[in-house]
Amino acid sequence: MSISDVPAGDGEIDVLDALLRTSHYLKREFETRLSSMDIPSFLTGPRLHLLIAVSDSGPMRMSDLAAAMGIKAITVTQFVDALEKERMLERVPDPNDRRATIVRLTEHAPPLVKQARAAAKTVKDALIEPLPQEARDQLLGLLSRLVNFKDVCIFDSKGRHA
Repeated sequence: MSISDVPAGDGEIDVLDALLRTSHYLKREFETRLSSMDIPSFLTGPRLHLLIAVSDSGPMRMSDLAAAMGIKAITVTQFVDALEKERMLERVPDPNDRRATIVRLTEHAPPLVKQARAAAKTVKDALIEPLPQEARDQLLGLLSRLVNFKDVCIFDSKGRHA
């Protein structure tokens, strides 16, 4: 996408529209490329992030998972439903609270998580390759002025997206 492809309002580029369109394009391209690397199509970017979160954290309550990911509980439920259907996750009762449910990986998940994590890194590197490191740092700096990343998505201890 070039700057000429972004519709202008009153002669100026609509920054939010450009961000939203870029985000949509990158998400779609990320998932398309993952699929081309033999990652099952049910494992969308957000579902992969959830699966990685459970993989890294171990079994956890769905409410804690929602809080850690900065998403609504209903969204976690939808992701877990889909990943449970694909035999990647399972729900088990919380031994400390009969009202709560724990979500954990099944035995089928770890090999796919490992494969998907490696594929995701390859795809991310390819998608961001056109930007030199200085431009990446500048972009992150600008975006962080709009939103605190740690409030909206999971990051590892070095501040990188998981």
